[in-house]
Amino acid sequence: MPEEASLLAVVLILFLADLFMCKEPKDGETISQKPSAINVVAIGLLSIHTLINLLPCCNGCMQATEAFGGMYQHTPMMTVIKSVLNIGTLVVFLMANSWLRRPENIVKQGEFYFVTLFTLLGMYLMISSGHFLMFFIGLELASVPMAALVAYDKSRYESAEAGAKFILLALFSSALLVYGLSLIYGATGTLYYSSVGALFSGDTLLSVIGLMFFLSGMGFKISLVPFHLWTADTYQGAPTVVTAYLSVISKSSAAFVLFTVLVKAFAGDSLMAEWNTGLYWIIIASITLANIFAIQQQNLKRFMAFSAISQAGYIVLGIMGGTAQGMTSIVFYILVYMVANLGAFAVINVIEQNSGKIRIDDYDGLYETNPHLSFIMTLCLFSLAGIPPFAGMFSKFFIFMAAFNAGYHWLVLIALINTVLSLYYYLLIVKAMYIKKNEHPIAQFQSDGYTRAALVICTTGVVVLGIGGVFYNYIDTLSYGIDKMLGAL
Repeated sequence: MPEEASLLAVVLILFLADLFMCKEPKDGETISQKPSAINVVAIGLLSIHTLINLLPCCNGCMQATEAFGGMYQHTPMMTVIKSVLNIGTLVVFLMANSWLRRPENIVKQGEFYFVTLFTLLGMYLMISSGHFLMFFIGLELASVPMAALVAYDKSRYESAEAGAKFILLALFSSALLVYGLSLIYGATGTLYYSSVGALFSGDTLLSVIGLMFFLSGMGFKISLVPFHLWTADTYQGAPTVVTAYLSVISKSSAAFVLFTVLVKAFAGDSLMAEWNTGLYWIIIASITLANIFAIQQQNLKRFMAFSAISQAGYIVLGIMGGTAQGMTSIVFYILVYMVANLGAFAVINVIEQNSGKIRIDDYDGLYETNPHLSFIMTLCLFSLAGIPPFAGMFSKFFIFMAAFNAGYHWLVLIALINTVLSLYYYLLIVKAMYIKKNEHPIAQFQSDGYTRAALVICTTGVVVLGIGGVFYNYIDTLSYGIDKMLGAL
């Protein structure tokens, strides 16, 4: 458990640092004068943790191992996806600096980092689980602290309301998932993925209902239609940096886990046909309905919520057929989606912190006063839309090819049509920034150093990841032994 041990060490050191280094500002001391020791320590420790776990990827020395009787598994691809999540969390920490240094958040900066890292630990356990019990423990460790993050600004009514909605619906979805797992256990007598895959049959009603409840619970975690109704309200009410974390890191880990569980535990011919059929219609509904509702939004966070639902549909598209190519395309798509979406949220967050503006029409004429932010926002939106030569075009191409090669030609065609529709609503923001006039545009301001670092990372990712399929081939190379990991391929 090298990644988990390293992350726990980060949490422990960060806890001690917060205990001894951080003090409330003295009388007459301004926020900008207060040393941001805990921010530096948190970002530094997470950077070291990320680099430590990236080294095996770069050296190609990762080996597949397991522990606790196979309940915990460690494979090269799992290390890759954990490293991607680490980078995304690091960008969120950079984004959060200016928000955490506001007067109402100064005394609870440490808590934000602790809770966020514990959700990341839960995602680690989900990813490395080989047993449904460990999977559920990781799922709850990732979900319950997330409710605290959503309600972090408890003095704001919207944040408290969003937290309440999130925790209630999260508990309901977990109940559905656990009920499905109980039916699966009743049908097989085991909770190990490999054993369930060998014993589980799609010919019985018990099996079908168990699989249905499992997919329903996971659909909530990934924000797939029709399990998406919590998403827009939660994204709008939560602090913007939490919304960014929820839209990328949480969703990405759940999508990866859904793929591995389906192809390990439910890979029989009859079962695969059933969950492929279910996902087929869920993908169509998620992409299409999310695009339609995104066009109608004026609040940028609600807009990004429906964009995230649509992007979730594209990610799940790689699951269809349960192929190794699909796995590689999902990981690459997650990486590209992470830098593009976090880049857009970094711009939204810094503008909100400096002006309080959060509506699309507030961005009218933004290019005149803040051309650099407008340019970065445009790059990120173009990547999300899949416009060449940016990284989003390649990620969509590879995900479409995986589904097409798996035989889902009509589904790929529907996804392509929806990609054109998504281009329209992404261009609405670009139009507001560059074409529409505003007598009172958002005033010019200077971003803090942490935000600039986050923007540089995301912008570099959007541009560099779009250089052909170099990084896709690299991820594919690292996924040696993927057929063994999936077990059923």
